[in-house]
Amino acid sequence: METPTGDAGIYARESTYLDRFVQFGEAGDRVISVSFPTQVDPDTDDSHPLLDRIEAYLGGAEDEFDDVNVGLTVPTTQRNVLEAVQGIPYGEDASVEQVVMMTQGLGSDEEEDQTQVREALAANPIPLLVPDHRVRDGPSGAPPAVEQKLRSVEGL
Repeated sequence: METPTGDAGIYARESTYLDRFVQFGEAGDRVISVSFPTQVDPDTDDSHPLLDRIEAYLGGAEDEFDDVNVGLTVPTTQRNVLEAVQGIPYGEDASVEQVVMMTQGLGSDEEEDQTQVREALAANPIPLLVPDHRVRDGPSGAPPAVEQKLRSVEGL
């Protein structure tokens, strides 16, 4: 499925379910940021296939978004955590401790590793596409109210 358009730009659409906008930044064929602002620039483009998919997802359509090309511009340890989180299936959740065990290079120091997982989740530049809302006892890159609504969409 050709979700990214290959163009660079900022795209946003208002979500009545979230009571705010869903906005993402794209560079080339990769989504590099997802945010949930209460206001956007009036020149922001609201026409994009990924926005259509997100709108359907928020309406209850199951979507893993696993075919969307993402560009994670974060340190390697954080990237490893976020890539592990991408493996948590729709409608399922995991604990921070489980994410530690799923993440390459972690698992030797329980407290330090859990801290690294929490820091990576909080700094997630593409929440929803990297579904940190599926980590039940960790922070999210999305605002708390958005995180709870994303969990609700998936029955978590």
